[in-house]
Amino acid sequence: MTKLIHSLMDVESCNSYVDNLYDVDSAKCLDAVIYIKNMIIGSNKAKNMIIQQGITPRLIQLLDDPIGGDDLKLEVIAVIGSLARGDENHIKSLTAAGVIPFLLNNVCASTNPQVIEFALRALQQLFQNEATKTDLLFADPRLVPQLLKLMPLSVCNQISVTSIFTNACKTAEHQAILCANGAVPALAALLNSPVGDVQLAALDAIASLCYQNQRVSALLTVSSFGGKSVTDHLVTLMARDRPVAMQLVAARCLTYLHRAGAISADDGKILYKTLPCLVRMCRKENRRTEKALGAETLAYLIEVDTELQRVASISDHLIQNLSLFLTKSREIPAVQLRGVESFDIEAPSAKEVQNLKQAALRAFASLGANDEDIRKRIIETDQLMDHVVTGLAECDDHRVQLAAVRCLHSLSRSVQQLRTTFQDHSVWKPLMKLLQNADEDILAVASSTLCNLLLEFSPSKEPILESGAVELLCNLTRREDSALRLNGIWALMNMAFQAEQKIKIQILSSLGTDQVFRLLSDHEVGVVMKTLGLLRNLLSTKPHIDLIMAQHGRQIMQAVILILEGEHSPDVKEQALCILANIADGETAKEFIMSNEDVLRKLTNYMSHSNVKLQTAATFCIGNLAWNEDSGCLERQARLRELGVYRILQQLLCTNDATLFEKVKAALQQFS
Repeated sequence: MTKLIHSLMDVESCNSYVDNLYDVDSAKCLDAVIYIKNMIIGSNKAKNMIIQQGITPRLIQLLDDPIGGDDLKLEVIAVIGSLARGDENHIKSLTAAGVIPFLLNNVCASTNPQVIEFALRALQQLFQNEATKTDLLFADPRLVPQLLKLMPLSVCNQISVTSIFTNACKTAEHQAILCANGAVPALAALLNSPVGDVQLAALDAIASLCYQNQRVSALLTVSSFGGKSVTDHLVTLMARDRPVAMQLVAARCLTYLHRAGAISADDGKILYKTLPCLVRMCRKENRRTEKALGAETLAYLIEVDTELQRVASISDHLIQNLSLFLTKSREIPAVQLRGVESFDIEAPSAKEVQNLKQAALRAFASLGANDEDIRKRIIETDQLMDHVVTGLAECDDHRVQLAAVRCLHSLSRSVQQLRTTFQDHSVWKPLMKLLQNADEDILAVASSTLCNLLLEFSPSKEPILESGAVELLCNLTRREDSALRLNGIWALMNMAFQAEQKIKIQILSSLGTDQVFRLLSDHEVGVVMKTLGLLRNLLSTKPHIDLIMAQHGRQIMQAVILILEGEHSPDVKEQALCILANIADGETAKEFIMSNEDVLRKLTNYMSHSNVKLQTAATFCIGNLAWNEDSGCLERQARLRELGVYRILQQLLCTNDATLFEKVKAALQQFS
């Protein structure tokens, strides 16, 4: 009852001051703003009540009121800044009301350093929320130069402006605008600041500026301040005597510079500085946040470089340390030593557990991307596959799901693991479930993993087929994303290899010849190649060849001619000729070639082509057509002689290419 009375009194008092907020008397208005500021500090409940009163438009109006003076503006901005420190709903309410343009206007128009500083702090808070639209900062060409001019005026400005840049810079266009306005030299200067918080904020901004941007990264590597290059500054800030947070961000900057192609993998700054720093962050004695960020950055650093993966795998018990990320056990508190930070002594939160799990799985994915021995060591990690399988089912955490499927994808490149561990854990089940309803980024990796599980030596191939994979993969080939189309047709190609006749018929029936034509006309060469590979695998073994050609022969021949007459590379045309060679291996299917004068002429032309691969494929097809154990061989051989095939074969006997020579010799033997 007492609490209720106090609550009612608070509401009445608040309502009284809210009324004064609209008073024409500036003194009353100022008192009301100050009261509201003091009331909402540290209280989301009070912030909710104020926002529900609908005073945000009035605050914006006061920001733009020249009569109120700077004292009122300072207090209004302080209220807005306090509201921005609340929850996401508070920030959305402020941004929806249009507070950001008015704050930016005060930054540009005010001559009061304190007003500018307060406004920058409020903007810093607002831009930290992912829901805030950052294009406002880059829409007006005056804003970025003005913010850069304000940076030298105070330490507070330096931290606020760099933080705004960090959170607002989300696209290559944003990076280009910042770079064009001189952000690189401005940030380089801040790396030499005596204030650690300024250096840290500058590092974060540099990371945002160079991420996946080759041009900006190249500029950063040749930039310097005070006679010292930016990269040397980064190495200095990554030293062990620096705060761990600073080491991590400096390592992240160097990682991004490397991945953007500005620093090579064998550069000492990467191999002997950045890599060891990130590996060191994964030690069990570090804080959970440090370990998660260190492992995640390490995963990105080594993702595409085999040598970095190898070095990391043998550094500082990395694989063993990463495996500890996957346990939920409470970390043992260390004895507090002077000058040494203690471990996390409290039990990890659910979010911390998920962060560690996704970081470990992503690091394992990068480590095992290329080397079989590393994969074996990762697989031997206690209960790793159990963690991967449960990670695939983490419907509420997209990042964990993606990391789990990436890890599975790396491990699926191992023939041994496909035959053993993957079968023991039935990983195909959660993978197939994931493929039914996944976002495109997860779908891309999951479908690529499925390609490996469908290889002929994989025990998972049969149960995957039985679970409706054909229709799922055919649907992937119809997606707009070229990576998904590629994975879909690639998986179908693997599925068709040495498959039973009923599976091949099912694939062709579900895919449809119209879709085959669309895939052969795809702008992505990889999609075209894998579609041709699918046709090759479908047209294997004589009974299968004859049945499929009897049902779809006219369309398949049209598809082959489409490729041979198109503007394609020799590698693509070689695949088309190999399909003809497979057709020529059939009993009755041969007639689709022998009855087509145009195709026969094309074969003779390719036998004399300047590209030896095309010569070899065409000669192999001729050998199959002339095969002397098949019925009607004499008639076919006579027709081929009429076309000059025998003469061309004799001329090819003088070739220097061993493979072509063997095919020529085998074809000539059929004519004898």
